[in-house]
Amino acid sequence: MKFVRKWGTHGSGEGMIDGPSGIECDADDNLLIADHRNNRIQKFTRDGIFLSSFGSEGSGEGEFNLPWGLRAAPNGHIYVADWRNDRIQRFTPDGEFVASYGESGDGEGQLQRPASVEVDEAGYMYIADWGNERVQVFDPDGGFVQLLRGQATTSPWAQEFLDANLDENRARSESDLEQYHLLTTDDPHEVASQIETIFWSPISVRLDPVGRLFVLERNRHRIQVYAKSA
Repeated sequence: MKFVRKWGTHGSGEGMIDGPSGIECDADDNLLIADHRNNRIQKFTRDGIFLSSFGSEGSGEGEFNLPWGLRAAPNGHIYVADWRNDRIQRFTPDGEFVASYGESGDGEGQLQRPASVEVDEAGYMYIADWGNERVQVFDPDGGFVQLLRGQATTSPWAQEFLDANLDENRARSESDLEQYHLLTTDDPHEVASQIETIFWSPISVRLDPVGRLFVLERNRHRIQVYAKSA
């Protein structure tokens, strides 16, 4: 790889950035940036020329409270994970508000600090529900479809930890995953092994061209991959 250019300085003016947390290309090959602490989305040409921005601090329609991930969907609309407002917001390519999905909570269809959103060709949304330690699937209208908790195998690093702590009564004491997981054993080692398979801080989701879902786990240092059921 060869360095080409850079742009952006710290600040709140047009084209200035404060804590960028996401980047995406739209259908016109422009760059969209989640300007996290400025509570807005900025649009640039690929050469770094500022084009426009939308959003401001708040909780109303089209407003943000620390936007995180974003996605330009196949239909051209822009979906933003509005992190502290616990919702996904949808905009036209020009930044006009269209709809909001989700609300605060830990029930089905509710969100707690969503960090990333992906959208497929049919308009289904795949959301990294970071604060709830899970991934949720919404239909194009925002209706709840499915919930994923994770089902990975134990990593080598985790196995070393568990092998050295067979009497640990609460594995992963730093996390709060146990309340969400139905365990099938009382053995401490087996409990820890089961907890290790589920998500811990899922922070980003992406679909590949064949529809497989990739989930990036920040605290597990791994990626889980899912295929759609037949």
